Amino acid sequence: MGVHDYLFEGSTGRQILDTIKEAANRKPPSPSTSYGKVLASMMDRSSNPAVDLTPRELQVLRHVGYGLSNDEITRSMGISVETIKEHVQNILRKMGVQDRTQAAVWAAKQGLV
Repeated sequence: MGVHDYLFEGSTGRQILDTIKEAANRKPPSPSTSYGKVLASMMDRSSNPAVDLTPRELQVLRHVGYGLSNDEITRSMGISVETIKEHVQNILRKMGVQDRTQAAVWAAKQGLV
């Protein structure tokens, strides 16, 4: 049926119960949950897919979209891990997202990966 939401280890009993009830009632995830934030980020970006990334940043974003770590990207591209970190920070800033997971989901939605 797909993912409705997800919880982190250490979630309270109340959070677990509320999430199960909301999923059973087919309610969308709350915007305050991690999954809700990812969905909101995807919806925000789908209306404006033009993000001004350099060709190198797009290359790094594709690697991030495939789930590669900075070390794996470093080995693949042959550049330093510090350079990869700088590219990732620039990508997140330009895209207006909080983390690499949101960037990866956006990249997949845009067909980059």
